[in-house]
Amino acid sequence: MTPGRPVPPPLAHPVQPAEGPNGAAARNAAARGAVSPVSGLVPLTVARRAPAPDDVDIAIDYCGLCHSDVHAARGEWGGQSYPLVPGHEIVGRVSRVGSAVTDLSPGDRVGVGCIVDSCRECESCLDGLEQYCEKGMTGTYGAKDRRHGDSITQGGYASSIVVDRRYVLRVPEALDPAAAAPLLCAGITTFSPLRHFGVEEGDVVGVVGLGGLGHMAVKLAKAMGATVVVFTTSESKVDAARELGADKVVLSRDADAMAAANRTIDVIIDTVAAPHDLNALLRTLRVDGALFQLGLPSEDMPPVDPRALIRRRVAYAGSLIGGIAETQEMLEFCAGHGVAADIEVVAAEQLDEAYDRMVAGDIKYRFVLDTSTLQAAAKEADA
Repeated sequence: MTPGRPVPPPLAHPVQPAEGPNGAAARNAAARGAVSPVSGLVPLTVARRAPAPDDVDIAIDYCGLCHSDVHAARGEWGGQSYPLVPGHEIVGRVSRVGSAVTDLSPGDRVGVGCIVDSCRECESCLDGLEQYCEKGMTGTYGAKDRRHGDSITQGGYASSIVVDRRYVLRVPEALDPAAAAPLLCAGITTFSPLRHFGVEEGDVVGVVGLGGLGHMAVKLAKAMGATVVVFTTSESKVDAARELGADKVVLSRDADAMAAANRTIDVIIDTVAAPHDLNALLRTLRVDGALFQLGLPSEDMPPVDPRALIRRRVAYAGSLIGGIAETQEMLEFCAGHGVAADIEVVAAEQLDEAYDRMVAGDIKYRFVLDTSTLQAAAKEADA
């Protein structure tokens, strides 16, 4: 297995100023967002900038709901600016392009994930790792947009968005647009460590947790030819894991079952966002295996016993979404292998209910907003 990642092409155009060229007009977008931690998601209007030469104006069709949207909208991560329009799993059609954009045209199906800008100059950016930008990537929502007067970015629970071409993905027509939306976060978050570790036919991949991330990890690992073992604490997840394609399900509370899994796994994708003991999982890894932590618990994790790492040259690693070139590679891979998220489409007026259901774990496996249901705005958001 050989680690690797795609490297992006050189930047085609110099950085342009924020104002639109040749008198191109800014537009307002209908949206849903939070105006306080307790407001819920209310109708808003966001002002989208006029496209600069390198910009793409996108009419949004669908936007996936991520659990991080809930944390941000409800102020659970602190320091949040309001009003806030969440959403970083965006799929739509190009409505207009800047004068320097030559590879996209109105009508093309495109997507926007978690990144809408980065410094474009540091080693990480030049190496196709914009998510690790040394000056900090610009998130699709709730981030200071340094190229546009430090305005706060507003996301995809909206009718449109304007994004620099460098951060716009082509979404293959073979993919269902609603089911493709979660690929731009949940899909790339699980694809990237599998790709980095070089998973291929004959490898054994363990998946911990069977939510939005976990179900994508199962599908992607199977598409790569791996044998997939799901670790779960719940017997109710056994049938669901097998329906997704898991070859084996291990109840991690069963000491005998965990002992039987000793030294059987090449790489583990851990998607659980609650504190849990990793030591038993590390013992299931073979020599030179790795456990990638994707879930981000809000409280401290139990300590890792270094002997579990040393005895088998095991790696305990983390991974954050993926770069733009790798995300494009993931979309092409999913189109070629028929991989997409299992989704439930919701209307704008169902967003608060969907948030509550996400917190309760009542979804298989991702919600997606149909933006055609957005209502006329009742408040203003400064975008």
